Amino acid sequence: MALQCTPHIAIDEAELEESFVRASGPGGQNVNKLSTAVQLRFDVRRSAALPDAVAVRLMRLAGRRLTAEGVLVITAQRFRTQERNRADARERLAELVAEAAVPPTPRRATRPTLASKKRRLEAKAKRGATKRLRGTASAE
Repeated sequence: MALQCTPHIAIDEAELEESFVRASGPGGQNVNKLSTAVQLRFDVRRSAALPDAVAVRLMRLAGRRLTAEGVLVITAQRFRTQERNRADARERLAELVAEAAVPPTPRRATRPTLASKKRRLEAKAKRGATKRLRGTASAE
């Protein structure tokens, strides 16, 4: 089975590595006994499921969650059970990949309108006049 991120991108289960660690936070009496937090590891650089452009955007989006080797580490410990934390980690990975799959819209260069130029110059003239008035009062 694969983790479906977008209609075109699905990550194979073999590419995901999960480890369970002790969680801080909610857990009641079990918090010190059970390993409910999930660390989901996904090697972005070596993944065959991601196109190159998506992988580059994903690495940029990952920020501190990306290791020097290009492995994305997602830690989920929001819930008290291992199953819900597993689902949460996978969901967060899918959302991150889906966000990276959307190519950024290129910026179109625009020029300021004549009215905005006039407003800017009028504001500058007004500020200059205010400052000139300040100077005359303090000269005495």
